[in-house]
Order: sequence, then structure tokens, then C-alpha cells
Amino acid sequence: MPTSITIALDIMSGDNGPQPALFGAIKSLESLQDLKIILVGDEKLINQNIDASMQNRVSILHTDEYIRMDENIVNAIRNKKNSSMRLAVNCVKEARAQACVSAGNTGALMSISKIILKTIKGIDRPAICTSLPTKKNFMQVLDLGANIECNAQNLFQFAVMGASVVESLELSKNPRVGLLNIGSEEFKGRDEIKEAAELLNKSNINYVGFVEGDEMFSGNYDVIVTDGFTGNVALKSIEGVAGVIKHFIKSEFNRNIYNRFSSIISLPVINGIKKKMDPRVYNGASFLGLNGIVVKSHGSADSFSYSNAIKTAYYESKNNLINSISKYTSRELNE
Repeated sequence: MPTSITIALDIMSGDNGPQPALFGAIKSLESLQDLKIILVGDEKLINQNIDASMQNRVSILHTDEYIRMDENIVNAIRNKKNSSMRLAVNCVKEARAQACVSAGNTGALMSISKIILKTIKGIDRPAICTSLPTKKNFMQVLDLGANIECNAQNLFQFAVMGASVVESLELSKNPRVGLLNIGSEEFKGRDEIKEAAELLNKSNINYVGFVEGDEMFSGNYDVIVTDGFTGNVALKSIEGVAGVIKHFIKSEFNRNIYNRFSSIISLPVINGIKKKMDPRVYNGASFLGLNGIVVKSHGSADSFSYSNAIKTAYYESKNNLINSISKYTSRELNE
């Protein structure tokens, strides 16, 4: 691995314009001394926001073309060869960067990444994976929307990749893998889930069984595997519940003078909970299964969110995640 890590950052594709991405890049550069960033986007906008002191660690790949969130994916891929998203992924393909980060259209980013980077040998479909907090630590959840329908082999491959992430990031030497299902009993669930369980039971993976929704955050699992439809619904539901809890807490503390006074006393506890539940902390979903590291940021990300997505790409590069997945995949899928 190189002594420094270079990330290609698409600054043009998010909902809120280039500034959050640029300020997120600055935050990341300040905290990670061996990080370099290729800013992909309009050179004039970049020069207006980047401090001269950062210029030795920043390079610019100019383009004023980008893919809109509501744009037809097929047309965008065919007609926008110089989009900021495509150029950022190209930087990984050409080994100018070890990873790329974009907050653009998820479907377009996945399609472009598959076309340019291809998939790792033994992996049929890439999956979207992210880290979420649990009662004890963190867990990796995949797929979160890339594959609406999955067969048993797809789910098994997701489990292999998820376990590889946990091992390569040195979070656990023997990751506990569960399959998200409507019940913990062996006879419950769709056929593909039960078939995936059989494959996992025959593998070297530390498969611990089916996981019900209310057990996801118990801390008893390092990896939870599901299809993209279920995973995306689960993720959005989790984000919605976090928002409701925040709303209820705020409403109760503003209900009367006594509650407002109580909020001051409770502020350290509230801030601690807020920090752990803040979705910006976990911004940065990885596209696993590609021959290159691609991290998707929330479209509405602020600078803090962007910096965390960049850090995700940084640490995956630092830990040589692609090589780890390739070795793990070769071991588990070719037995």
C-alpha cells in the first residue's frame, strides 16, 4: 500500500451543492495527516473554498458536468462521460486514487462502478453495506438497496463480504453472521433465506442463525445479511424512529418550565445519546464486491457527514479491503 491514501471526491452530485463536500474534505484533511484528496468538479468553485495551506494535499480534476438526482440513469451513463461521478470512479480504475466518494444518485453510482471497476471474482452482485451501532459495539448490515431480489447464493456472498469487512478492519477475528428473517425458527422465512442458511451452515463462516428485527441491535451479531429491499426498508425505518425519539424528547423538555430546567441537568446524558444516534456519524455506505473501493454518502450530507464518508473510504483503503475480500471470497466460495 502507498504511504499516503488518496481519495477521489465527487463534489458536484449531492443535494446541497459543492460546499458541504469541500468543507468535509477540509475536515478530513485536518484529522488524517496521510490523506490526499482529488476534488472532482468545477475548478472555479473549488478554488473559492479551498485554503492555500491545503493545496499540497489537494489536486483538482475539473469538470462542470454532473448527474442530477432525478436524472434517467441510462441516459446519464450514456451521455455524460465526463460527469464528476464517472471521473471519480475512473480515478480508482486508473490507480490515481485508492477509493472514491460520491453523494450522487445511488443507482447511477452503482451502475457506473460496476461498468468501470467490474466485480471481484466469485461475486455475482455488489451490495451496499454500512456500519450501525448496537448495544455493545457496531455491526455491518448489507444489502441496503442495491439488489431488490436475491437468491440464496447472493445472500451467501453478502455474508462472505460482510465477514471479510469485519475481519479486515480488525473488529473481530471470528465475525458472527446472522440472516434477517421474520422469525428465529428454522422453518420460517422465504425459501432463498432458508437455502442461504444451509449454505452458511456448511461454510467456515461463524453463522449464528436467523435474526428478528427486534434483535438487530442486541450486539450479538457482527454482520446482518438481507436482500436490498428489506435492508433499505429497515434502514429508513431505523432513521425514522431515531427522528421520532428526538422529536419526543425535545417536545417533553419544552412542555413546561420544570422540564426545561430538567433538560439542563440532563444535558450530558442527552448529548451522549444524540452522539450515538446521530446518523451523520455512520454516513458512508460501501459498495462491496467491486474491484475498487466506492463509498456512497447521503445526498443531503453536511460537511460532518461527508468527512465521515471520506474516513470510511480512507480506513477501507488503509486496511486493503479489496484484497481481504478477494482472499476471503476465494477461500469460502471455491471450497
